[in-house]
Amino acid sequence: MVRAYTRKDYIRKIPGSRIVQYDMGNLSGEFPITVSLALKDKAELSHNALEAARIATNRYMQRKSGRMGYHLKIRVYPHHIVRENPMATGAGADRVQDGMRKAFGKPVSSVALVKTNQKVLTIKTNKKNFIDAKEALRRAAMKFPVSCRITVDEGAELVK
Repeated sequence: MVRAYTRKDYIRKIPGSRIVQYDMGNLSGEFPITVSLALKDKAELSHNALEAARIATNRYMQRKSGRMGYHLKIRVYPHHIVRENPMATGAGADRVQDGMRKAFGKPVSSVALVKTNQKVLTIKTNKKNFIDAKEALRRAAMKFPVSCRITVDEGAELVK
């Protein structure tokens, strides 16, 4: 995995992150069961993918358990800034472009560099909504470009 490119003071125009919130649901409630979504491989998760997973998970949990029946937390932040050197196409492109000379690129997006087995999303809930939390995380896993695993962090004895 590449070293994170985060020196924002050198970059003129940083694209904004699409992620709206990192904590949703009942923030002050006590929930006995904690379920997390962990990645099986290291990956770069874009801010668009994280926001899509957040929307899918939050909407499903709100529909199934209500606003106060869970606490959803995004556990990674997109620090790494992705650059792109756009190539010109069409007639006269060879006279306009430098190719790979001075190919530093312009900032396009931001991604979170995620390691193997790192938890990306966590849902705290009660026994009644445990199956719904697992389904919500399964739906979130579809938004990521890497295979994921759902783990029960706390309250595994309550589920059995």
